[in-house]
Amino acid sequence: MKQRLQMEIQSQAENAVQYWPIFELKNHQLIGCCGLHKEGSVYELGYHLVPEMWHQGLATEAVQAVLKYAFQTLKLKKITAGHHPDNLASGNVLEKCGFQYIGTEFYAPTGLQHPTYELTVQNFKHSAKHIGNL
Repeated sequence: MKQRLQMEIQSQAENAVQYWPIFELKNHQLIGCCGLHKEGSVYELGYHLVPEMWHQGLATEAVQAVLKYAFQTLKLKKITAGHHPDNLASGNVLEKCGFQYIGTEFYAPTGLQHPTYELTVQNFKHSAKHIGNL
């Protein structure tokens, strides 16, 4: 846990990105995280919610906030993302937020090919017009 926290602090200091905590507004309970990691020149989106908070639109809301920061504040040109192949809801969140499927990529921690997506700043601007609240 300490190692992961140190990694997030370092990422924020060096790249202005990390996985930020998500709190439920009603009771201020930690319910997950959402953010970006930078690997070389590639920025990758990630998010995790506790299972009891799934299917409520919270992941979509968190992803949209991170994308707005990434493209409007950091001025990124492209972001990648992936998800576990059995988690189709995460793919739906990515597509709802404008990401486009580009293939699969081997992910060593699971030993599986994970669906991979990307979102360019041009597609973000286009999808933001349709979503309206970005």
